[in-house]
Amino acid sequence: MRKRDAHERDKALQKATILTEAMPWIHRHNGQTIVVKYGGAAMEDEGLMRQVVGDLELLKLMGMRVVLVHGGGKAINRLLDSLQLPVSFKDGLRVTDDATMEAVQMVLVGKVNQQLVWALNEYGNNAVGISGADGKTFKCRQVDPDLGRVGKVIKVNTHLIESILDDGYVPVIASVGSGPDGFYNVNADVVASQVAQALGADTLVYLTDVDGFYREFGNEESLIATMTADEAHELLYSGTLAAGMIPKIRSIVEALDSGVRDVRILNGTFPHSLLLEIFTDAGIGTMFKQGDE
Repeated sequence: MRKRDAHERDKALQKATILTEAMPWIHRHNGQTIVVKYGGAAMEDEGLMRQVVGDLELLKLMGMRVVLVHGGGKAINRLLDSLQLPVSFKDGLRVTDDATMEAVQMVLVGKVNQQLVWALNEYGNNAVGISGADGKTFKCRQVDPDLGRVGKVIKVNTHLIESILDDGYVPVIASVGSGPDGFYNVNADVVASQVAQALGADTLVYLTDVDGFYREFGNEESLIATMTADEAHELLYSGTLAAGMIPKIRSIVEALDSGVRDVRILNGTFPHSLLLEIFTDAGIGTMFKQGDE
């Protein structure tokens, strides 16, 4: 016969309350497509990484079609440093000569992508890793000769991604694309936005190292809970954004303009931030959304 003390009963009740609160959100998101861009410190720490992929698996079990797009900037920097190759950025984008491009491919496609696939597959036969070059998923052209092999996505072919989703897997996509003259390094924030737009995704999530979007970075009181598409447009062209934020905010604006319902910026180092944002009433990050609803 099972026996519980009062403390155990209270813990069980708390869990039941949480599930009850989550139920309408689970119902709402069932069958929807969510694109998650993953990078930063949450991906560097193995414990945090396992927690994030566990949350992604839970989203999948709750009926969502999950697509994971990843970068790997810190790992790329470490390899470049070990190879004594320069690290340089312009307007938030990595300057990528041919040698740097090889390093980017080694890290993103050969290492980070496979680590994430392995972690997801520890929960079952759940993930398939690809890059934008597979199936010509990202057709790219050069952004700027001064940036070298930095690519702009001019077309997303969703056939391979949708095939993986339809077969019940999570596509894990490295932010490397291709063009007629070879491979391109593509900003992962931009890739996630382009993929969300092409798939007609309902939600796009950026897992970062900060709690959300700050109107004044470093001032915790300036954290913004919600922002409309119109407000995001004004922000993008205000001239007040730091260079590193420009690609992210531009990608958010483009996603909203294309019909993605909402875009979230979350702190991926906060335990279960993805679940708290999607399946609770409060949310914990910044939501960019259509209109005032």
